[in-house]
Amino acid sequence: MTSLTEEHKRKEAFIRNLFAQIAHRYDLLNTLLSFNRDKAWRRFAVKQCRLRPGGVGLDVCTGTAMLALEQAKIVGPAGKVVGLDFCPEMLAVAKKNLERSPHGHIVELVEGDAMSLPFPDNTFDCATIGFALRNVPDFRQVLREMIRVVKPGGRVVSLELAKPRWPIFKQIYYLYFDRLVPLLGKLGVGVEGPYSYLPASLKTFPHQEELKRIFEELGLVEVSFYELTGGVVAVHAGTKPMGWGE
Repeated sequence: MTSLTEEHKRKEAFIRNLFAQIAHRYDLLNTLLSFNRDKAWRRFAVKQCRLRPGGVGLDVCTGTAMLALEQAKIVGPAGKVVGLDFCPEMLAVAKKNLERSPHGHIVELVEGDAMSLPFPDNTFDCATIGFALRNVPDFRQVLREMIRVVKPGGRVVSLELAKPRWPIFKQIYYLYFDRLVPLLGKLGVGVEGPYSYLPASLKTFPHQEELKRIFEELGLVEVSFYELTGGVVAVHAGTKPMGWGE
């Protein structure tokens, strides 16, 4: 359990309201703004989970449940996936996505807090979080909770926006990200603001090298990260050690 500071409470309320505004267009804009790469990114992230048929997975800040559905494809009907989110509007879209998918019955949606996951220790074979770690009030606390609920030997995986390294590509990317993404987002959802927050949130989030070190500081082993599409996004993955807590 953790208590939120006033600053954290303000951020939580802001993020909940932001995603409530964009929920109805979230999946479409993800696909458009990523040039349809978001699906491949999610598949790659789930591959790092090392899930098997019959496994049990968790997707934190599941949003519209697209990452949870990628897990469901692997664990199959003998397995189970839980998708947790704190935004009812996003979960409403997630429910529709599950109803349309042949794998939807494998996923259970839970409204809850990523900072204090409502699950016992050592419950899941993996825990993922996609495009949300930079949005939570305290990302270290969220990672601690993900580690807590994963079984020893299980995997913690983050798919998140990253900071490209290549000089020319980096300049073009930030021009697109800072100028065009907010404009396209405004046209897509009909309100100004939500997609202006996107580039701002990345600037204050740790570089992928630093996030790897944080994974290790929190106790994960076999930590690695992968930069995808020229470093536009990064997937971080680590293993909860056997004998954790003994």
